[in-house]
Amino acid sequence: MASMEGYLQALSLVAILILAPMTIHLLVYKEDNTVFVFVETETEVDSNNETIAREIPELNRSEVARIATFNIKVFGESKMGKPDIISVLVDTVLQYDMVSVQEIRDLDQTVPYDFLEQINNRSNNTWNMLLSERSGQQEDDTYQEQYAYYYNTTVFSPINGSLYNDSEYDLFQKEPYLGSFELLNASGNSSGFDFTLITIHTKPASAMEEINALHTVVQDYQAQNPQESDIVILGDYNAGCTYASSEELWSSPMRNSNYTWLVPDSADTTVSSTDCAYDRIVTTGDLSGRLVGNWGVDRSSFSTSNVSDHYPVWFDIYR
Repeated sequence: MASMEGYLQALSLVAILILAPMTIHLLVYKEDNTVFVFVETETEVDSNNETIAREIPELNRSEVARIATFNIKVFGESKMGKPDIISVLVDTVLQYDMVSVQEIRDLDQTVPYDFLEQINNRSNNTWNMLLSERSGQQEDDTYQEQYAYYYNTTVFSPINGSLYNDSEYDLFQKEPYLGSFELLNASGNSSGFDFTLITIHTKPASAMEEINALHTVVQDYQAQNPQESDIVILGDYNAGCTYASSEELWSSPMRNSNYTWLVPDSADTTVSSTDCAYDRIVTTGDLSGRLVGNWGVDRSSFSTSNVSDHYPVWFDIYR
């Protein structure tokens, strides 16, 4: 890991970038060949004379597609049967154009479809989903989960989806789910840009091993699909607190120069009083120039762990 002196030197190289056609202020620094991109924030003083961050206004939503990752805590029939919670979850999803959902636990596998119906009941657009098979069916697994990509069909067109074939090495408790999409432009037509998402929910006790193994998933996918260079690896990495230290993360192959980490180790993506950057978004480069650099942790939609113990984490790409 880089020394504190090296870290401060890296921070001294902070640059302000201007990205056309919209103006957005970004702070960019490099450490160990990894580029981190942060939305620049300003500060103001509140009524208690405390300094708080004030975000620079976001880009015009019509100019970007917003993608979120969201671990919905134990999302099964019990939660689906609570209208107040489902209403909050639907409102949350509809803030985005696509949401990658982890921790769907329903033996009958009806909950993902019921949730999709609730989304469409409230949306002015049609939504659909790519849904994985149940993941985590090894003998030592105590439960299985499904992943889902819920997406606005006026913004994304699906190409395919499949669980990572983990049968040879058994790298993951819950195998990652890969989904490929084409981005549609503001008119709903092809933009000529397609990309692949890899969603993961790591086993907490094996978080670092599984985070490291994500590099293997990317390599395997690119070997089979050499034309696909635009990949987003997102989900509940459990990449913080007692499960993964900053020192361990800096030693990960996922921290090489091929990857851009949008969510820093200092972020807090948890609803509870803990301060942990469990949920992450990592890309291969700048996604063919479509990566805006704008990201956030959505703490405005809910504040109770009855909805989830994770906040949604999102990023933007140019349409």
